[in-house]
Amino acid sequence: LKTGFLKWKPDYDSAATEYGKAAVAFKNAKQFDQAREACLREAEAHENNKALFHAAKAYEQAGMMLKEMQRLPEAVQLIEKASMMYLENGTPDTAAIALERAGKLIENVSPEKAVQLYQQAASVFENEERLRQALEMLGKASRLLVRGRRLDEAALSLQKEKSIYKEIENYPTCYKKTIAQVLVHLHRNDYVAAERCVRESYSIPGFNGSEDCAALEQLLEGYDQQDQDQVSEVCNLPLFKYMDNDYAKLGLTLVVPGGGIKKKSPNSAQDKARGPAAVGSHADEEEDEYSGGLC
Repeated sequence: LKTGFLKWKPDYDSAATEYGKAAVAFKNAKQFDQAREACLREAEAHENNKALFHAAKAYEQAGMMLKEMQRLPEAVQLIEKASMMYLENGTPDTAAIALERAGKLIENVSPEKAVQLYQQAASVFENEERLRQALEMLGKASRLLVRGRRLDEAALSLQKEKSIYKEIENYPTCYKKTIAQVLVHLHRNDYVAAERCVRESYSIPGFNGSEDCAALEQLLEGYDQQDQDQVSEVCNLPLFKYMDNDYAKLGLTLVVPGGGIKKKSPNSAQDKARGPAAVGSHADEEEDEYSGGLC
């Protein structure tokens, strides 16, 4: 990097190469802080050389060194910076992959940040018309939103997923997303939105007459009539139980408004009203009936 009488410009290219070698050596020696420092200097040298892609790679490597040191928020910051550089450089796919990697790093520490990163990655993939990858990112974001009980945002995220699945004509997955949407809306105590969601899905080819449609109509009917037994029965169907874990849990914890206690059979309700003594005498009567044998 030094200049002199015969060398007027710093040789950024060679400097970057040497810093890269130093970073690898520090990393192998488990000296992660020095490795991070070397990566940052390598990135700087590449930036000065207008080599944005290589600079981004070096920033990403510096982020991975911070990950090794368990400094995750700082690691994510550097990886985000790298993704911005990839976009500037015209390599959006690499940018989206970097954002996904950052999301995975921070998911357990800060789910809110992870959701934001997955949504950014989804936008980049969508702009590149790589819809399957975009859906994968949106799916991760939706599940995290449900897990964090951010149900209003989860409902919007699921709607976005569903519209893309419809666009690529993956109709069976649209049905599954409708089930997830309905469960989210019912947990938000918004029966009207849940019903509208099912009504709108009739426009999806094959939905009307599918087992998904029948189960949802049964679920809504049970919820509307405050019949906890019917709701629990529907939510225990394999169709609901074998969804992604976060949505299956929504089904299993769904409680009808104004209750949530399973309806008792009429006999047991009467017995309860008459008290334990009455129940006892009722049992005695049954025993007496057969005390002399069946004949």
